[in-house]
Amino acid sequence: MAQPDQLVFAPLGGVGEIGMNLSVYGLGSERRRQWLIVDCGVSFASEEHLPGVDLMFPDIRYLVEERRNLTGIVLTHAHEDHFGALFDLWPQLRVPVYATPFTAALIEAKRQSEAGAPEIDVRVVALGSRFNIGPFDIELVSMSHSIPESNALILRTPHGTVLHTGDWKLDQTPGVGLPTDHDKLSRLGAEGVLAVVGDSTNAVRDGRSPSEADVARTLAQLVGSAPARVAVTTFASNVARLRAVADAAKAAGREVIVVGRAMERVVQVARETGYLDGVQEFRGPDVYGYLPPDKVVALCTGSQGEPRAALARIAQDDHPDITLARGDRVIFSSRTIPGNEKAVSGVINGLIDQGVEVITDRTQLVHVSGHPRIGEVEDLLGWLKPQILIPVHGEALHLSEHAAIGRRLGIPRIVSCRNGDLVELAPGAPGIVDQLPHGRVYKDGVVLVGADSRTIADRRRLSFVGMVTVALALTEKGALAADPEVELLGIPERGKDGTVLAEVAMDAVEDTFENLPKQRRRDPDGVAEAVRRGVRSAIAQQWGKKPICTVHVLTV
Repeated sequence: MAQPDQLVFAPLGGVGEIGMNLSVYGLGSERRRQWLIVDCGVSFASEEHLPGVDLMFPDIRYLVEERRNLTGIVLTHAHEDHFGALFDLWPQLRVPVYATPFTAALIEAKRQSEAGAPEIDVRVVALGSRFNIGPFDIELVSMSHSIPESNALILRTPHGTVLHTGDWKLDQTPGVGLPTDHDKLSRLGAEGVLAVVGDSTNAVRDGRSPSEADVARTLAQLVGSAPARVAVTTFASNVARLRAVADAAKAAGREVIVVGRAMERVVQVARETGYLDGVQEFRGPDVYGYLPPDKVVALCTGSQGEPRAALARIAQDDHPDITLARGDRVIFSSRTIPGNEKAVSGVINGLIDQGVEVITDRTQLVHVSGHPRIGEVEDLLGWLKPQILIPVHGEALHLSEHAAIGRRLGIPRIVSCRNGDLVELAPGAPGIVDQLPHGRVYKDGVVLVGADSRTIADRRRLSFVGMVTVALALTEKGALAADPEVELLGIPERGKDGTVLAEVAMDAVEDTFENLPKQRRRDPDGVAEAVRRGVRSAIAQQWGKKPICTVHVLTV
């Protein structure tokens, strides 16, 4: 019996969490299904929980298995949580990537700045265009967001039309780029919409998001009234915000100094693609020290407290070109991403200790979100009138609140899913019908390791209990050929009663060996295990923790 064709959807990242957005749409029968990938994002790891890991990616093992059935990747926009995993994951897939001009240019600029980055098959598509990828009929819809060229995707299929919103808000004065295309969305609603797969990030907030134009006015006032130097930090990709800072500086008779490689890269791409047309040329950090304090605005990376970014180094008085002093003003034109609070507080405290005035969105309208609040979500769903709503792009609370909005508006079917859930959209009743392999992959240095790898768990354990390394040389008769060697890493110098722990470890090695029966001393594995247990126990008595202990036995 022939299997029926289906339209299915599955998130492999970004649902039940913030970041790592990667979704797939499938069209066809189970055995002959073709897949379209939407976005390929990254998430930033917490050093506390994942020591040594900077980045996390979605696990794409299922897509690798289905590689011959993949039609392509469409990027909705160029935020890291939507395209940042591309260089690391694309080599496993090697399918065409479709992106609008700004996103494509940013991919190329990033590739040129990263050693060994692959040359990706990027195909540029025009804003608002309609094109086909395999069996998928795709049309782009311009959406306001905190980066140029954020797009929703209209997916027209024989089973009905899906709108994948991407990241968006309603802002008629976005500062840079096009506002959300209300007319196209309203026409789409009139055509009929099967499903909306939508951004849930701000579904917990009442009302509507303020406009970028409101932030621009505040920045102009704060820069204009500053008595000395001004530094502004924001997300480098927010070109509208960069333009607002530039306009504020120009009105106040100040030069703009760009500080930080990520900021320099975005400025370059924004000029190439026309989003900074008419904006004065920016200067490099090398001229900062030659400008009078009331003639400069430093545009800095580091709004999230990144330790190697410009603002963190300035806060530590460790930047080679940029210094601040009492009476200067720093504006955080950004929000703190959950998990970064401690790092951001450290930067702010470092600046305050230098006598710098720090302004954040707690006291001034210096930042607005790029995501829709409840009123905007209600508008969009009212225009589209979908039969199905699938909340994505958020943690459990965001998804639940987005679903509640849909229920209040009378949307017939709400499908609540998580990463790995395979959702049938049509022709059957919408719902979860299967699970796809999914998970996380960590970037450890330049190597990708699975979340179930012992590597990170062992490293985390090392950070809590330290390590003792013992080296023994034995003769064939089971006697010590030389004095044992003992090294302690990450362990206090002295125990609870002041005893030197290195001596405790050495005594434990010698006592354990001497107490072994002579026959067992000829068994290297038996010696190693006995010494390991003895050292851990002896250290624990003095420290209260059992360290990792590695024993190397060499027979000579």
